[in-house]
Amino acid sequence: MSLTSTAATLVTLAEDAEHGGSHQSLSAYLTGFGALGALLLLLWITTRFNRDR
Repeated sequence: MSLTSTAATLVTLAEDAEHGGSHQSLSAYLTGFGALGALLLLLWITTRFNRDR
């Protein structure tokens, strides 16, 4: 299987999923704010346990 045929197959699959899929995706804002919250929590935990003693 060549690179061009693989790319064409992936593009076809992406187009089918975009137009004909019945999957309800999460809101982009919900996903973004959730990821931001998780990263801020990890940053807080890292700085909390990394204090000089």
